[in-house]
Amino acid sequence: MKAFTAACIQIAIAPNAVTENLEKIETWLERAVKENEADLVLFPETITTGFSPGMGAEELWDLIEPIPGRITDPIARAARSLEVHVVLPTYERGPERGVVYNSAALINPQGEVVGVYRKTHLFPTERLSGPSTGSGRGGWSTPGTEAPVFETDLGTIGMIICYDGDFPELSRVLAIKGAEVIVRPAALLRSFEIWEMTNRARAYDNHVYMVACNAIGPDAGGNYYFGHSQIVSPIAQVLAQARGTEEIIAAELDPDPIKYITYGAKSPMIFDHLQDRNLAAYEGILQPARSRFEPARRVEYLEG
Repeated sequence: MKAFTAACIQIAIAPNAVTENLEKIETWLERAVKENEADLVLFPETITTGFSPGMGAEELWDLIEPIPGRITDPIARAARSLEVHVVLPTYERGPERGVVYNSAALINPQGEVVGVYRKTHLFPTERLSGPSTGSGRGGWSTPGTEAPVFETDLGTIGMIICYDGDFPELSRVLAIKGAEVIVRPAALLRSFEIWEMTNRARAYDNHVYMVACNAIGPDAGGNYYFGHSQIVSPIAQVLAQARGTEEIIAAELDPDPIKYITYGAKSPMIFDHLQDRNLAAYEGILQPARSRFEPARRVEYLEG
């Protein structure tokens, strides 16, 4: 990894107005590069439509496009013109009508889509299960099953999306595969404390940078997001912190970040959370489980 500047752009969108939102994304992308000299720019989860679409999976499938395609193309052109890496989160049209992925596309400075991540841990409201949302089967998203990392000119990048950040195993897999930076586009509605804790924990657990961009403003489901995007170092220092408004944050990422155990001190770090794992203690971790405590309601994944 080399030293580079990462930026988060949290902007409010017009629910489901894809063309209008893409125009706004381009404007703010140019601003982030010019004002912050950003090398990597991240937008919030499902920035082209908003998280809750207010429609079923079939209607949403009609609204969106495959990746690459007409949604990613204008941002790819802008990335090439500005010579910047961009993470563009958007719903992605799957192979059959009604198959919709909650995805993030990684676009390089040549304007190429070099990677796509499909959210693997769907939030209960977006799963194709639970109470009907008008489509007769509830929810709208189909989960992905892969956790890739991507080699770039900046370093090795892994991607997770929002609720994925609650699952330590996923970020750990990315770190084991070599991720130096994990980006986390989000549309998170839980408390700021949960947002901050999971970002800092995933960074510290795995000695990676977390670049976490949260949505701001409304979506078609009547949700209103609080922003507060963050960039966190591998020793859990918050390097940049947004407010609850439209805003760009940026920070330079140091390629040698774990020499000292805490920031502002010269106390040496002598441990490595990846190397120091006791693998013998993890037998049985990959099996189904439930909390011994009951949530208010469980939403299961759709069978078949």
